[in-house]
Amino acid sequence: MAIFPRPVSPKNALGDFWSYFRQQRQHKWPLLGLSVAITWVIIWTFVIDANTNTMPTRNKIIYVESWDANRSDAAIILQQKIDFAKREAALVRQQKRMQGYADAFGIEWREEEKRNTAERKQAVKAINELLDDRLVKAESSEKAAPATPGAAGVARP
Repeated sequence: MAIFPRPVSPKNALGDFWSYFRQQRQHKWPLLGLSVAITWVIIWTFVIDANTNTMPTRNKIIYVESWDANRSDAAIILQQKIDFAKREAALVRQQKRMQGYADAFGIEWREEEKRNTAERKQAVKAINELLDDRLVKAESSEKAAPATPGAAGVARP
């Protein structure tokens, strides 16, 4: 066979391997087991990787709140005010948690927090005033408009 050098043949190579494998050595079986285990882990990693991110993704279900189709504009605006207050409370809780992390890492945040709190209070006040104005307009338009069953509660942009 021309692939191997002159003194080597596949028959002689297999014979040498078999004679070496038949010899009794203390480390033969543990190393054989370790080599088989490592080979198995490598092959298994390729098998798992071949199946990763290859399947089509299932549609993600997004649940939304179901609202009554006949709710009034005033009810919608009141719900917006409630949701806005909840969002602000969650933001304050998140900021307190992040301030704890900043303290742990030695980051100075108090001066910026004073400035940002003042700006945020002004923004919240402006948003609440806007929602209050819209609420007054919605309540006055509901009182002024005659109650028609088909047009009640239709939200207008």
